[in-house]
Amino acid sequence: MNDPIENEVNYTANKYRTPDGAPADIVIFTITSTERNAAKKSLPHRELQVLLIQRKHWPYEGQWALPGGFSQESETIYESAKRELAEETGVANVHMEYFNVYSTPGRDPRGWMISHAFFALVNESLLLNRRAADDAADVRLFTVEEALKMDLAFDHELIVKDALHQIQQKMRTTTIAKEFLPSEFTISELYQVIQTVVLDFEESNFVRKITSTQSRKGIIEEVRDLHGNLKMSNRYSQRAAQLYRFNDYEPQLSIYS
Repeated sequence: MNDPIENEVNYTANKYRTPDGAPADIVIFTITSTERNAAKKSLPHRELQVLLIQRKHWPYEGQWALPGGFSQESETIYESAKRELAEETGVANVHMEYFNVYSTPGRDPRGWMISHAFFALVNESLLLNRRAADDAADVRLFTVEEALKMDLAFDHELIVKDALHQIQQKMRTTTIAKEFLPSEFTISELYQVIQTVVLDFEESNFVRKITSTQSRKGIIEEVRDLHGNLKMSNRYSQRAAQLYRFNDYEPQLSIYS
């Protein structure tokens, strides 16, 4: 005999096996800048880094992992990710995106855990006062290369790799570079930030394309002072360079156009 069709009267959640938890894991990327000791002014050395926590308790006690935690019944997964980000870094209102779900059986020794992964792009200046949360022994920044050589807890190596691929794709197709730059920057700084994330990025006509090509026109604009004069900077160069800033325009890209 077939089971009756479920409705609001006979439905019961006891018929179904539900996950033991729905954690949110966050890959927090930043770009660190180190001034060079050189006779001539030059751009700083920049590295893409990821924030990791050292687990304080079982499972994987003592191992490094991504920050994150279990979602509460009273919040959405996105809200739990924002809460965990604030708890681990003390920052809010930064660029954060959902990018994948991880549900491989056995990925967590505590049971059936379906983890939702986000990446966050945080300017290095906002991470200066970071500290380990109560459930972590330590919190540090590692270069992405270092992190991927470590024995990370759970399946966090895979999550970091996937997140890296996501931001590399978006660095080529969106304006997320602005998350790693000051509000006013030179074209050389923009180019260096893109190359810091996308190591093989090469564009010999970058200046012309970013400032005049029709499909990109409007992404950035020249900065002017209160008197309408172009603002320049020689912070990283002997000769003063034009300052630019991003505006709110987001190009609509298509592989067919």
